[in-house]
Amino acid sequence: MGGRKQITSVGRADVSSVSAAGKAPVATAARSPARRTPFPFAAVTVVSAYIAAQMLADVASLKIGIVAGLAVDMGTFIYPITFTLRDMAHKVIGRSATRRLIVLAALINLFMAGYLWLCTLAPSDPVGGRGDAFRALFALDGRLLRIVLASIVAEIVSQMANTEVFQWFATRVSRRHQWARTLLSNSVAVPLDSVVFGIGAFGGNAPWRTVGEIIVFNIAVKMAVTVLSIPLVYTVPDPENF
Repeated sequence: MGGRKQITSVGRADVSSVSAAGKAPVATAARSPARRTPFPFAAVTVVSAYIAAQMLADVASLKIGIVAGLAVDMGTFIYPITFTLRDMAHKVIGRSATRRLIVLAALINLFMAGYLWLCTLAPSDPVGGRGDAFRALFALDGRLLRIVLASIVAEIVSQMANTEVFQWFATRVSRRHQWARTLLSNSVAVPLDSVVFGIGAFGGNAPWRTVGEIIVFNIAVKMAVTVLSIPLVYTVPDPENF
């Protein structure tokens, strides 16, 4: 700018020619490096997968299936993956941003439940609207509203606990053994999530023995899925500093 050319080579200019009349050398500027995106692909992928898994688990939880002779909400097989995805997010976006991600995911789930409830209020097309079936799933009566709120509270409490245990292990115990870091943090978060959700959703409405069975079965399934998902943490590198 202003007749000057920026010299970007390391330590010296790449002089292409010097005129015989003593004119200033003409410098050829090196190609500037590509601009680094503030949202690396790994971060976008992990954050998207985390929120998607949260939403999928909440919707699937409306289906109560029978597995090994026991009743279980079908979101149980998807939701545990969010703990490992949270660990991956912790590595690529940091603890502070991961905390905001947890709250954001909870708000998205709350908005989803509210919007689906509003959809039940709209008149259905008489031919293919399936209004009664849709209303049966997403109408927020007292029981379903309690389950939704218990689920969101359990998500926030358990995921925040997961964050702090994961951070403690990485900064106070060891940067090595990523599998142990994830296993320990999830081993704290999974029982906490199951207890908060089980009591919040069913306590007082079902026999406490039944509530206890739901909690124990959820812990067992979620821990099994957690163990299977541990290899995912190795797909993203550890940061230089936690």
